Amino acid sequence: MTKLFGTDGVRGVANQYPMTADFALTLGKACGQFLCKNKKKVALAKDTRLSGDMLENALIAGFTSQGIDVLKLGIIPTPALTSLTASLNVDMAIMITASHNPYTDNGIKLLNNQGDRFDDETIATLENMVAENNFTTSPETVGTVSVCNDAALLYMENAAKVLNGQKLTGLRVVLDCANGAFSAILPEVFMKLGAGVIVIGNKPNGQNINKDCGSQHTEQLSKMVCEAHAHIGIAVDGDGDRIIIVDELGNRLDGDQIIAFLAKTLQANGSLKNNCAVATILSNIGLDKYLQTLGIKVYRSAVGEKNVILKMREIGANLGGEESGHMVLSDFSRTGDGMVTALTVAQGYLSQHKKMSELFPIFQPYPCSEVDTYFADKDELLQAAQDAEVLAEAEKVRTLLGADGNVIVRKSGTEPLVKVKIMGIDYTQISVLNEQIRQGFKKYKIEKTKIKK
Repeated sequence: MTKLFGTDGVRGVANQYPMTADFALTLGKACGQFLCKNKKKVALAKDTRLSGDMLENALIAGFTSQGIDVLKLGIIPTPALTSLTASLNVDMAIMITASHNPYTDNGIKLLNNQGDRFDDETIATLENMVAENNFTTSPETVGTVSVCNDAALLYMENAAKVLNGQKLTGLRVVLDCANGAFSAILPEVFMKLGAGVIVIGNKPNGQNINKDCGSQHTEQLSKMVCEAHAHIGIAVDGDGDRIIIVDELGNRLDGDQIIAFLAKTLQANGSLKNNCAVATILSNIGLDKYLQTLGIKVYRSAVGEKNVILKMREIGANLGGEESGHMVLSDFSRTGDGMVTALTVAQGYLSQHKKMSELFPIFQPYPCSEVDTYFADKDELLQAAQDAEVLAEAEKVRTLLGADGNVIVRKSGTEPLVKVKIMGIDYTQISVLNEQIRQGFKKYKIEKTKIKK
């Protein structure tokens, strides 16, 4: 059976398998039968993309056919759903979103009754049930549908607690809402907290989510920040779990720099638990070195927000993040949260009485050589990612570089490529070493090679 669920649920092109109404109907039946045995109730939320209604209605049909009641939360960000789920008296929750992808894509993210992702064993069982598609129905067992109209308000009130009663008076900020789930919420919160707000990307029409805006396309944000003489620019993605920040000059700030700033800010106000933070294996070594000077230990997890969160819980941290823009502040949110992060950064910025360009970069990143090798054949892609020659050479390089370097060889979870990323003191040296490692790929059919700057 083809594996449908990745680390972030099921994703695909809307109206093409598996993102079809038929699949959503079957998935609703399977979840209803297998996962909704206690409260017999599920919560559904979605972002602004056109296909959200189609998938939502199909899921509702699947759940209600199994006698499961459905609570519709409407358009809210993913972090709102994860934060609210535990208080909704449901067996599970579903977020219909494809995050930062274009409107033509969509996805279905499954959460347990606490707002966390299900374990791999549960998902595997669910996949088998979907494949078998063997469900019974009864006229005596039909669920109901109700609507929760205050989900966004509850989330906004909780997120504002980040500031502990403080205001953002004097802050001039440009907010890019990606024409997504934060379009109405993010500007309202910042304005209520006293900030001067200029908003772009806040007119969703079902087809413009993430289109030339949001966390993946910050050119318009940078331009607007400069034209409006704003202090800071903030962009989120379609479902609000990712954030990108630009300074007053329009410079886009690296995610590792934001992790460092958050750690420093939380430490300064005495709220950084266990004096530690979590980053993934892709984060720059310079982050570790800098935070060590503050007495903050950096723990590393595998790539993916799910892995960051698991590591945070393991070590008792309340801060974790990915250089791609997922930032987790677990005192206020159970997942990456664009608004909670934005408020924390804004508060930290105001407390410094300096320009953003004077605060960043916080640390000097180590030089990095990053090359993506694309493969036309899926089997060859899998072989290349596990190639013994490549991995052995990577281990040699890792030993050579020692504590002042790092080597990552990994298959992308979203594209047909293997990434080789090396960090070290000397860029020329690590570029040569990167080529050395990638010699092992020459036996395969390579579609293209992309050197990242």
